[in-house]
Amino acid sequence: MIDSHCHFDFEAFDSDRSQVWARCLAADVERLIIPGVSPTRWPALFDQVEAQPAWHAAVGLHPWWVAETELEPGELQRQIAEQLEAHACVAIGECGLDGAMVTPLAEQEPLFRAQLALAGELQLPLIVHACRCHSDMLRLLKEYRPARGGVIHAFSGSPEIAREYWKLGFYLGAGGLVTYKRAAKTRRAFADLPLEAILLESDAPDMPIQGRQGRRNSPEYLPQIAAALAELRGIPAARVAEQSRRNTEQLFALDEF
Repeated sequence: MIDSHCHFDFEAFDSDRSQVWARCLAADVERLIIPGVSPTRWPALFDQVEAQPAWHAAVGLHPWWVAETELEPGELQRQIAEQLEAHACVAIGECGLDGAMVTPLAEQEPLFRAQLALAGELQLPLIVHACRCHSDMLRLLKEYRPARGGVIHAFSGSPEIAREYWKLGFYLGAGGLVTYKRAAKTRRAFADLPLEAILLESDAPDMPIQGRQGRRNSPEYLPQIAAALAELRGIPAARVAEQSRRNTEQLFALDEF
């Protein structure tokens, strides 16, 4: 399996990263996509990824870090392009919009637009954060129509919204939320989508699976997410694992890395 979205570079893993990775391998989680979230964090991310061939980086500005970064859109584009020139990256992201933040969407949007435009220019997929903003997100994706598409990370919307993203060439990231029976709307979305539209992700250290609330999440629990999806769809977990791996390889062109 491939964890298509894991913040394995975060401090939460500093004390036992190698031990967690050994457990991942034992659980058949063999590759990680690690998105960048802020210019201050990019150097440490690249140091880690370049020491481990099974880990792949993306570079972007997450909306949670917009306020502290204080970059103009053009400067953000320049800095991301500079990192892409210097390092092997599979995507631009994590980037997007978050309607649950204090920072207004109007302040987030210009920086997200900068990353959308750069992804189109450089023919790279996007790793998209979309929280309480689906109408705005769909509006922007329809405006830019990035050729390589991307993934809507940690999707938690309705089946109808999921299909809108898939029509635009965006996969849907299935994380720990699908293991919670109370998440009926999201579970319906992932039961209804084509299996070819789904990526598995942990979003570790966040988004713990059912039964691990309040504890650090880890990519080693990806098999439980695959099992929950398999149960929802009435198919073997091995089929979910295999197809999601193929989807991830295709989206991020992992055969080139």
